[in-house]
Amino acid sequence: MPGTRAQTFTVEVLGSGTSMGVPVVGCDCAVCRSDDPRDKRLRASVLIRIRGMHLLIDTSIDFRQQALRSGIHQLDAVLYTHHHVDHILGMDDLRSLNFFTRRDIPIYATRETLAHIRRVFAYVFEPEKSPSDVPRVIPREISKQPFTIGDVRIQPIPLWHGQLPILGFRIGRFAYCTDVSRIPEESFVLLEGLEVLLLGALRRRPHPTHFCLAEAIEAAQRIAARQTYFIHMSHDLGHAQTEAELPDTIHLAYDGLTLTVSE
Repeated sequence: MPGTRAQTFTVEVLGSGTSMGVPVVGCDCAVCRSDDPRDKRLRASVLIRIRGMHLLIDTSIDFRQQALRSGIHQLDAVLYTHHHVDHILGMDDLRSLNFFTRRDIPIYATRETLAHIRRVFAYVFEPEKSPSDVPRVIPREISKQPFTIGDVRIQPIPLWHGQLPILGFRIGRFAYCTDVSRIPEESFVLLEGLEVLLLGALRRRPHPTHFCLAEAIEAAQRIAARQTYFIHMSHDLGHAQTEAELPDTIHLAYDGLTLTVSE
């Protein structure tokens, strides 16, 4: 109808840091000593609030701290990009949400990622277990085909993390692509017409399994989202200095950043 406003949803950056977080244990560099709160980076994860649902991408090592800070009281699903420890080890802290909501939580991941989750969290999937001692999750295998949670359509985005195939996710005009070192040509098509893109950018120097800053800028400019925010950043990228160097449509994300996106 003329004049009808497009539906929107919010994306909250729970953590914008790399696997070591920032500050890094044992480091005395300027970024690790920075007083700028945007330089304090928990491990990468985002929370999507859409149509009354709460969808989490990755249970980072810092999930408990992130959930307390953001006031998370329920989760309707968790989407996993891949199985590396900084993206899955917070899964045990889903237990308290199970307890208070009295609901199991579906977890969506590829067959390979689910296999690693079952290995790392073997105690969760044992037939004999106490319900109060383990997170109650429902594994749901996904591939590169679109799927729905409730009435929300989710498009997986195939990506490469070094030699490891991983997934990004697109919901409406938002996409999340972390830990990426190469975007296949067919995935660029899936990233057309975005309002907001969250894209991994590890550091200034090249890295074998992550986009460096220059590579991330190049990919962001090709995708041409209205706004791109870099995520999964190391202590090599101080917020204020790096932000000042970026093109107008590209920014650094930071912990607690909340974005509104059209469906």
